[in-house]
Amino acid sequence: MSAQPLQLPTAPVDALVVKKRPLLGIVHIGMGNFHRAHFAVHTAEAIAEMGGDWGIFGYSLRSKKLTDQLAKQDFLYTVLDIHPDSDKTIIPNIHVGALGGPESINQIIEIASEPSVKIISLTITEGGYCYSTQTGGLDHSRAEIIHDVANLASPKSVVGLLARILLNRAALNHAPVTIVSCDNLTANGSTTKRVLLEFAERLSLQERERLTTFIETSTSFPNSMVDRIVPSTEDRHIEMVAERLNVVDLAPVPAEMFSMWVLEDDFIAGRPAWEKAGVIFSNEVDAYETMKLRLLNGSHSLIAYVGALLHKVTVPDARSTPLIEEAVRKFMSVEMLPTFTMPSTIEFTSYVTDLFSRWSNTVLNDKIDRIGSDGSIKLPPRITQTTIAHYADRKSAPLTALTIAAWVACVTSIPSFEPGEVATAMKDPSLEYLRALSEADSSPSAIIEKLFGEGRIFATELGAIVPFKEDVAFYLEKIIKEGVESALLLALTK
Repeated sequence: MSAQPLQLPTAPVDALVVKKRPLLGIVHIGMGNFHRAHFAVHTAEAIAEMGGDWGIFGYSLRSKKLTDQLAKQDFLYTVLDIHPDSDKTIIPNIHVGALGGPESINQIIEIASEPSVKIISLTITEGGYCYSTQTGGLDHSRAEIIHDVANLASPKSVVGLLARILLNRAALNHAPVTIVSCDNLTANGSTTKRVLLEFAERLSLQERERLTTFIETSTSFPNSMVDRIVPSTEDRHIEMVAERLNVVDLAPVPAEMFSMWVLEDDFIAGRPAWEKAGVIFSNEVDAYETMKLRLLNGSHSLIAYVGALLHKVTVPDARSTPLIEEAVRKFMSVEMLPTFTMPSTIEFTSYVTDLFSRWSNTVLNDKIDRIGSDGSIKLPPRITQTTIAHYADRKSAPLTALTIAAWVACVTSIPSFEPGEVATAMKDPSLEYLRALSEADSSPSAIIEKLFGEGRIFATELGAIVPFKEDVAFYLEKIIKEGVESALLLALTK
């Protein structure tokens, strides 16, 4: 029998999480794979357990390709467990609609302004918040921010879009709303509130006062920590859906079995019963967040950039390389763990064991170039405070310095050095700037001095730590002249 199109009547009933789709209660900005395998699944499971009108209307600011495909499928899609021990496949059935592209901006503003919308959630990557990695506040120099301050009727940034929605709500119905960030940035809820308040400061007096008042009195911004490895969709995942469910889904989401979500319980207009779906409500969100940022995300960076220079295509390939495993274990125990306190409910050794198990999933086969992309945004929050702490104590952080050196080797254009196909496949919003660093002087010390001295990516505090810059330049030179393995061996002996 040939596979049938993914429509609700043909889907196996036991694959549906929500049997009857709920009414609108949430608008989500950022319809990528992570949202559809994480926020959407936890929400669907909560509704399946306890009910509630928490249907999600999705929006993608940049593109409508995915949302158009979902519309053809009645906003249904599958989430695939990709693991040797599981072939679980579910259809959340939680999205009540979706739009994409700048041409739909006014429609989503209207929908998000409806009183029935109690939550606006975000998965827009770190760069979507238009924040400065140096100050932690709004980057006023961003072109889309400059545009939105002058043309808030047609915003180009998510910050401007949220400001417009909140102004609408303030003017129309004063209905309170919670904004939930599900992105990997420090204090994501507090950061979202900060950039919105700083954006408001640039508006006219009337708009500034209205927006600021609504943010302070009628909007809450809980911090959260999210964790699930969700790679890009490949043709093999479409084939898996056909094999498992006998339906055609052109927008399936592959994901690991593991999923964690830690939230502050600060929802001014109510929320789904997420605690019934495995979500942890805690007053230790900052500890969970720091743990993940430094142990998982920081290690991911080391694995990605060293792995890429060793021509490893997937995370399991890199993680299983003895030198990389040794480096990651030392990085976590010696350079990361001493800089923070683990959450009270999690033990370090068990967490590390689980991480290596997750990184060993050869069925999932997460790609190194995906993990290594956007390093200019990801690296500063992962290594800045830890580096400052070590060098303030007159200690060094050789594996951190090596990670930065390997990243520079991957994304800059150093003459006579070829980083390989995996590295050159990495994407970065600052790629043009990074590749221009070596144009005037390609010596490692000159590149590193410009990178930290110009302050466009890393905080000025890091640029002031001369021994750290010297260490990064030293490892970069070793990588260029002798290869990353030689540099790695040296870093492990420090």
